[in-house]
Amino acid sequence: MQQQLIFEDHYKKLGLEIFSEENLAAVNGNTFRYDIKILFIPEGYELTVDFNHYKVSKPSLFFLTSQHLKIEKGKEESMLLYYNRDFYCIQIHDKEVACDGLLFHNIFEIPFVELDYVETAVIKSLFQNIKDELEWKDSSVEEMIRTYVKQIIIRATRNWKKQHLHNDTIKIPGSELDIFRDFSRYLEIHFREKHHVAAYAELLHIAPKTLTHKFKNLNLESPNQLIINRILLEAKRLLFYTDKPVKEIAYDLGYEDPAYFNRLFTHKTGNTPSNFKKNYSSGKKYNT
Repeated sequence: MQQQLIFEDHYKKLGLEIFSEENLAAVNGNTFRYDIKILFIPEGYELTVDFNHYKVSKPSLFFLTSQHLKIEKGKEESMLLYYNRDFYCIQIHDKEVACDGLLFHNIFEIPFVELDYVETAVIKSLFQNIKDELEWKDSSVEEMIRTYVKQIIIRATRNWKKQHLHNDTIKIPGSELDIFRDFSRYLEIHFREKHHVAAYAELLHIAPKTLTHKFKNLNLESPNQLIINRILLEAKRLLFYTDKPVKEIAYDLGYEDPAYFNRLFTHKTGNTPSNFKKNYSSGKKYNT
């Protein structure tokens, strides 16, 4: 039986799961639902993240927090690194490589980065180092592992920017990046109670019109639409993965009037909440 690869100290926790086709059940389900997750996925895998389906054609890293994950098929050995915010969340040190930086909860809804041959070797080596530390159980294991996690996130962030910020669809000047990253972070924290652009503009210390213009100038969806998208995503998760009634979901998402929530959901998705729950079968298909 394989040794459990996990570090726990008071509130801090980090673990590593190694899986392949034989034991996909080890990572599917709700075991890691509330952990921050970094998955190394070789080519040939298929997985669904929330309502989006991915076919992995190059080795990739996926960065997930509260999304629903289901790995459907894949042969080669894969790795899941999972941890909580008490173990690693360096927002106070460097927002870009924090647990809610560019890779997690980005407004572009791109939760992965592809790896070339060299990067694949480096990332696999960093995962192996973490595995070695978890097996070694030395007194310095926590700090050593944290340095490896940081290296994974820094390397992935560089690659994510290279792949997604300098192409034909997303062009964001470096000086503007903080606004979009911080908006993404605040949205993830506050979407249940803050439903208006003005609330996020206030957190960002800019005028609502300025925030809206920044998104418009870069041909991005408006902040208002992104707020609605995030609320609708959570609504879909609750409808599909729980047995909560629509009225309770509306209250959970900050709507005191369930009828208003019902109209909003129906207008934006073309489906009533109850019809979505009954009829949803598959999400968008993506190749990575």
